[in-house]
Amino acid sequence: MIKKYSTEDLGYRDALEVRRDVFVREQQIDESEEIDEYEDSSTHFVLYDDNKPIGASRLRQVNGEGKVERVCILSSHRKKGLGEELMMAMEQTARDQSLPSLILYAQIQAEDFYKKLGYQTTSKEPFLDANIPHVAMKKVLDSSK
Repeated sequence: MIKKYSTEDLGYRDALEVRRDVFVREQQIDESEEIDEYEDSSTHFVLYDDNKPIGASRLRQVNGEGKVERVCILSSHRKKGLGEELMMAMEQTARDQSLPSLILYAQIQAEDFYKKLGYQTTSKEPFLDANIPHVAMKKVLDSSK
């Protein structure tokens, strides 16, 4: 089950719990970079398994497009298609908001995952974000879905 939250909702804590586990503990990203000034302007998505938060992501509007950020699944639940579920929920929310496209910065190791979902790499060269190589990607949304 996927639920959407704002930062005022109690469920936002579940999103932070998953993000801290994946990004801060596992990937060693400084928490000051992980929890940023865009928290309040984002919609936060949390994926639950038996009421336990196991995945998280966020979506915000940037220059008339949706920006997908902080997509993560706990290591114990990866390779089960759950990341795709999170992405589909964000894409539907973007369509509901009449956003024409989604952009994201993908860690290099996740680039193929996003390509399978229809995203195209738009950056010419990888770049560092939180000292991790990333590429910029974009997907034009089909509003008829």
